[in-house]
Amino acid sequence: MSEHQTDADNKSRKVYVDEGEDFSTTQSYGRRVVTPVRFSTDPRDVGWVRENVPCQAACPADTNVPAYIHTIVEERYGRSYEINRMANVLPGTLGRICSRPCEDACRHGWAGNGDPVNICHLKRAAADLKTDGHRITENLYAPSGKKVCIIGAGPAGLSAAHDLSMLGHQVTILEREDVAGGMLYYGIPVFRLPRDVLDVEVHNSTRLGVQVKTGINMGTGPDDTKLSQLMKDYDAVLMAMGCMLAIPLPLKGLSEGDIDPVLEAPNAEYGLDFLTELHRGEDKVVGKRVAVIGAGFTALDCSRVALRLGAEDVSVHIRTTEKYIPVTHEEIFESKREGVKILGLRTPVGLERDADGNVTGVKFVQNRLGGYRANGRREAVPIEGSEFIEPCDTVLVAIGQKTINDCMDIDVGLDRWHNVRVGENGMTSVDGLFAAGDFVSGATTVVEAVGHGRETAIKLDTWLMNRERRKKVVKIEPVEGPLRERAYDFIPRQHIPTEPMATRFKDLVIEAETGFEKEMAHEEAKRCYLCHMKYEIDVDNCIYCRACIDVAPRDCIKLVSGVEIKDDGTYGDLQETKQWDKVGAIWIDNDECIRCGACFMVCPTKCISIVKQEIFYQDV
Repeated sequence: MSEHQTDADNKSRKVYVDEGEDFSTTQSYGRRVVTPVRFSTDPRDVGWVRENVPCQAACPADTNVPAYIHTIVEERYGRSYEINRMANVLPGTLGRICSRPCEDACRHGWAGNGDPVNICHLKRAAADLKTDGHRITENLYAPSGKKVCIIGAGPAGLSAAHDLSMLGHQVTILEREDVAGGMLYYGIPVFRLPRDVLDVEVHNSTRLGVQVKTGINMGTGPDDTKLSQLMKDYDAVLMAMGCMLAIPLPLKGLSEGDIDPVLEAPNAEYGLDFLTELHRGEDKVVGKRVAVIGAGFTALDCSRVALRLGAEDVSVHIRTTEKYIPVTHEEIFESKREGVKILGLRTPVGLERDADGNVTGVKFVQNRLGGYRANGRREAVPIEGSEFIEPCDTVLVAIGQKTINDCMDIDVGLDRWHNVRVGENGMTSVDGLFAAGDFVSGATTVVEAVGHGRETAIKLDTWLMNRERRKKVVKIEPVEGPLRERAYDFIPRQHIPTEPMATRFKDLVIEAETGFEKEMAHEEAKRCYLCHMKYEIDVDNCIYCRACIDVAPRDCIKLVSGVEIKDDGTYGDLQETKQWDKVGAIWIDNDECIRCGACFMVCPTKCISIVKQEIFYQDV
């Protein structure tokens, strides 16, 4: 088979594809272009991507970050959005509220490289800047005849439902609330996540025939839907109910069975309940001085909502210091810009109350920083005799969430944290009963829930169909030339524009971050190193002229005597040498390579090639 390019390509080229060889077709301005592509499960290829594309490796949903950023450089915003949707079905949502583990791993943020690429807000830019007429594309399987029930319409449930419906299964979601979205709808303030954005993406994730039934409560009561009955009615059931119960405040002197003073006081409330009731449409009232206890996203969300409800003095009280708050730096920055005070090194030990039962202050003990815990944060060590009282009119407690397990009328194995335990196949101790998201892991992040929902959907499909129908591989595709310039390294990080302080407090729905304009998105996207581009030297054609080394702007091309091969078959450290009689090859160090293409352009023998290596889900 052969394909000819047209004169518009500036040159004529014939491409031969052998019978049986893998290839992909793309459309480019009406021309059919055949590009040879191969798919690999070789540990060296898988390991290369995991090692050299740290943003994708860090993303729980396996989002192909460099690919979607590069399509923004090309101003193909719809394509960028679709590349995002291949990994997660909520790009516009996660582009606003993601915890951004990819940015912590970004090579652009490594020592000497500057600031990380603003990956999260570029995800949002793709969603915001795509055309109104953008058409979503899906690769659909034929109907399987299998019925799957998903309990919970949060991020894990929606992600799993989308993929299972693509795989041809008849999917039903049961949701206890009146609106699908889970914590995205009921736990995150509108000024961080506009509901019209969320509603569109929830619709798109269920548009392939998923039936969403709201107002359905699964439990053991006479009017509740029973899990045991669902197991009879469906071929498989997936539990994705999340963590919907606030962890109680552990105050001194409280014993098991005592009345929770937070629930007893008229002006004290758990932050999760506070936000959930607010988004159900209930009127919420706070006093002038609001004390928020907790250190996560929910605590900061409560504090920012309190300001918009009229509070004049809002403080967040944490056990260690601001450095160890497990939220994004931008979230902390915006909270403090709005007037939230973050007060550290204190642990609540009691609530001061008046004759009517109202809380008038929180009693704290002063802490000092202790050793490091397994998660990298520091211990809070109380200082004896250091108790003090912080006066307040309202107390909001947001120290964490946990799962609710008394809704199951059949015995399901639990772990030591009382979360549902699953095996490597995603199944619980009950045959045909799966679980995903926070219901398995405990309270995590939205992107982790999305990633686990997707992963569990593939495992459920394998069990249901008794064979693997989709597998993770490395897609390897040749690239004709460099796709970025050295000058891009000197573009400063573009910061997201925000609503002015004078107007953002008018109500609860004015979005605090306004998003990138096209020019800003384009400039920020150019900063990406495109780590999925692998530059490789063909040692058989290399004449060791050192021209590539001479033009390299960094110490990225090295003389090596060999390369370490790890036990799992992946590449390890380069074995560098300065002695020419020991040189086995000239090797490109991908840790240092910035994909500027200088070596490629100067090579006299054209022995340097570029291939694009990406994690890809291949239909089997």
